[in-house]
Amino acid sequence: MRDIRHLIDGRSVEATSGRFSDVFNPNTGEVQARVGLANNEDMHTAVKSSLAAFEGWASTNPQRRARVMFEFKRLVEARMDELAELLSSEHGKVIADSKGDIQRGLEVIEFACGIPHALKGEYTIGAGPGIDVYSMRQPLGVVAGITPFNFPAMIPMWMFGMAIAAGNTFILKPSERDPSVPVRLGELMLEAGAPAGVLNVVHGDKVAVDAILTHPMVHAVSFVGSSDIAHYVYSTGTAHGKRVQAMGGAKNHGIVLPDADLDQTVKDLVGAAFGSAGERCMALPVVVPVGQKTADALREKLVAEIPTLKVGVSTDKEAHYGPVVTAAHKQRVLGWIDTAVKEGSELVVDGREFSLQGHEKGFFVGPTLLDQVKPDMQSYHEEIFGPVLQILRAETFEEALSLPSKHQYGNGVAIFTQNGRAARDFAARVNVGMVGINVPIPVPVAYHTFGGWKRSAFGDINQHGMEGLRFWTKTKTVTARWPESALEHTDSSFVIPTMA
Repeated sequence: MRDIRHLIDGRSVEATSGRFSDVFNPNTGEVQARVGLANNEDMHTAVKSSLAAFEGWASTNPQRRARVMFEFKRLVEARMDELAELLSSEHGKVIADSKGDIQRGLEVIEFACGIPHALKGEYTIGAGPGIDVYSMRQPLGVVAGITPFNFPAMIPMWMFGMAIAAGNTFILKPSERDPSVPVRLGELMLEAGAPAGVLNVVHGDKVAVDAILTHPMVHAVSFVGSSDIAHYVYSTGTAHGKRVQAMGGAKNHGIVLPDADLDQTVKDLVGAAFGSAGERCMALPVVVPVGQKTADALREKLVAEIPTLKVGVSTDKEAHYGPVVTAAHKQRVLGWIDTAVKEGSELVVDGREFSLQGHEKGFFVGPTLLDQVKPDMQSYHEEIFGPVLQILRAETFEEALSLPSKHQYGNGVAIFTQNGRAARDFAARVNVGMVGINVPIPVPVAYHTFGGWKRSAFGDINQHGMEGLRFWTKTKTVTARWPESALEHTDSSFVIPTMA
């Protein structure tokens, strides 16, 4: 049995807790490894390592930190095949999707390579008589990221790329379901030239999370996961004086107007709903056709398109998606399909009994389509996080606009139309953080910023882009005066300084 260990202070370190969690191969249902879970002592060791590394790393000039980022990017690209295969073996997503996971993370690393420019402050000469004012961005210290199972490469790189480039030292607590790729990323960061302790990888469950949230020397925490846990992370972390960004769940909608290109829209919907087995916070699990004619035509095309999908093992190059991550998650998804049927949804395509020949014990769920979904159904209200697409019909544009706007989640939304005025109006008015116009998965590029609204995000600063830089740094503003002569003096002033 392969043991997956912590990476602390540049060394592979065994967990001292004596507790382990199984790591499965989702394609076969078999346990392939076990990962040691951290206790408070393990986390304290990681924080101590990060503290020791911080002063030297923070004082390293930004250009040299950027060179480490460039080399890290090169090393990850050179090992793309190895990393993708390792990722797929633990997550279950197909190889092409795993490569996309890694590539989207690397795009943030690319942005982080520009850190010398991004860290430049502002300067005003002559703000007052002989007075100059300037600002500088400085790192926070030891910071941490708690990442989910569904993107074990992308989301860690979203977090530690910006944080480390800005001069912080970073503790990564990845999901214990697929922990191997995060460890390899930590090893590659060392190989790229980052000193030991700049990036520590510590595995664990709630014990490790709480240790991060309560440790007095961890100054900021970034989290991605379910909304209930995101709220817990935010409230606990901020109660302990930390800066926290906590990204939660989602129920993204796709609004289809009558003038949409339905053939293209259906292909977009199928990819966005079923890709990666629906295990994406930016998946598109709800489609809202406007008008019964549009709904009927869309349903007919979806019914014809879904059987063309191939569900297979993650190494199958022809498969569109693979298994879900664990047996427990499979049962959760099946349970939500059962709930939707009991609530009155029409089960148009049933994926519950799907079984892959030769891999009957794998965690596979077939593509599922539900129609006649209503806004008061619990299966619509909550995130299913599986290969399930729900059709919720709307009579008017205004009704369609109101559905994502009123939903508890506000991560992403898409509208499919050829009407620019309608798209512009929708984008301006919808109460959701990220909007796609004929783009089914509107994840922003790395130099913009990622973040949802409502119960999809807690905290007021988003991930990556310049927002990410602001999260991982603090601003210092300096007001300076240099007298013309050492003998020059002014009378004491007892009022607040002004520039008048």
